Amino acid sequence: MHAAMQRALLDRPGDFLNGRFVVPSAPDELMEIRSPADLDDVVAVHAVSLAHVDDAVRAARAAFPAWRRLGLEARAKLLRAYQERVKHHAAAFTELLAREAGKARWDAASEAGALSAKVDLVLGEGLDWTRDRRLDDLPGEIRFRPHGVLAVLGPFNFPVHLPNGQILPGLLLGNTIVFKPSEKCPSAAVLMMRCFEEAGFPPGVVNLVQGGAKTAVALSNHDDVDGILFTGSVPVGKAIVAANAARPGRLVALELGGKNASIVLADANVEAAARHLAFAAYASGGQRCTATSRVLVAREVADELVERFADAARRVVVGHPLADGVFMGPLISEGSKHALREAQARARAAGFEAIVDGGEPELDVRGYYVRPSVHLAPRADVRVPGYTHDELFGPDVAVYVVDDLDHALALANDTEFGLAAAVFTSSAEAFERAADELRVGVLHWNQSSNGASGRLPFGGVKNSGNHRPAGITAGAFCAYPLALRHAPPADAPLPSWTGLYG
Repeated sequence: MHAAMQRALLDRPGDFLNGRFVVPSAPDELMEIRSPADLDDVVAVHAVSLAHVDDAVRAARAAFPAWRRLGLEARAKLLRAYQERVKHHAAAFTELLAREAGKARWDAASEAGALSAKVDLVLGEGLDWTRDRRLDDLPGEIRFRPHGVLAVLGPFNFPVHLPNGQILPGLLLGNTIVFKPSEKCPSAAVLMMRCFEEAGFPPGVVNLVQGGAKTAVALSNHDDVDGILFTGSVPVGKAIVAANAARPGRLVALELGGKNASIVLADANVEAAARHLAFAAYASGGQRCTATSRVLVAREVADELVERFADAARRVVVGHPLADGVFMGPLISEGSKHALREAQARARAAGFEAIVDGGEPELDVRGYYVRPSVHLAPRADVRVPGYTHDELFGPDVAVYVVDDLDHALALANDTEFGLAAAVFTSSAEAFERAADELRVGVLHWNQSSNGASGRLPFGGVKNSGNHRPAGITAGAFCAYPLALRHAPPADAPLPSWTGLYG
């Protein structure tokens, strides 16, 4: 480990509570984090204390009144200071994300850079969604108020970028934060807290607690939390909703999974489609909630598309994330690797043809590596439990040959998920029809399904989320609107209602 990285992680270990790093004196457990790219590389050891959940929420609650009253301008100034610090530590974030999350250097650097870019969006167009305003033709106005203490539970695949996109608008609008990162990628959150500390945020405004499922349950069930912002799996999202069924006033914002389809019609640019599909399927090892895992291709171009897509899959360079020229690193865990291989075995037993048989690459380092896979379905309507309709979160794509756009749209919608999709066609009419009929939250035209613009909303429908999209609109659920009706003029006539006053 580089000396700078050691200082960033080890000189201020522990949770971040009320403005300082605190190491539990009697931890409930220790989390040893080994790099999925090199099992001999111990990235960090984090101590876990369930008692720190109460401490963090208490600190956030105590800090809330002063933070809310500080005012938008002062809070924005602190966010600008935070922006400068994450830029300063961009190289450290990049190396840490590569080692701990297994992201290829290009991917890790992209996430590191997104931290500072998000500040510009939150303070710019994002703020337009929650600006207080008076109504010209009514003696009234709309003001946006913070909820209070927000619990942010982050994922492993974008361990700082996605929480950052919820934490920043939450802070700007006057909330205080308790952040629990994924237990699979907890270390970058420590560096993130260091940036808030260096930026001069008041104690208690931003807090960090480490831990796994027990910590998550304690935080999401805490009586003094006003909102829960969760990014992760559908089962955990459902558990959070169930646990908060008796708290209808509590904000619950869920960003869940996807089983995303890309449709390639007969008039598409097949070479361009194949290239976009390869990125959509294999960036981050397929561990993006918007990754393409189903390709629905028109019969007329199916052979050409499969050939070109398979060639792209075979070209993907798999290796240690920090090695030169690597596009794809490992999966996050042995469990993820095993689940993927088991799902692929079930598909093959059901008649799927392995056009590209991923397997495990031969590398000089121990890690959770697999190669990209492409499987051709024996027929379009085949269903294989654990494969065809389940999110695999790995670099595997099933290709289905379809008859026409009607067929493709029906198959694309035949899933419990509704996050992202892509349509490759030269026809604006066909794309507009897809936009009307597909039940997704993000739709791409002749582009990769796993791209996203921070200037657009980001979220899904059905089991992919609960209609509180992140991206540019995140501030809209980090505050609630207060409707104000102003007093009538002093010389206004007294009210008169039939049956009450004559």
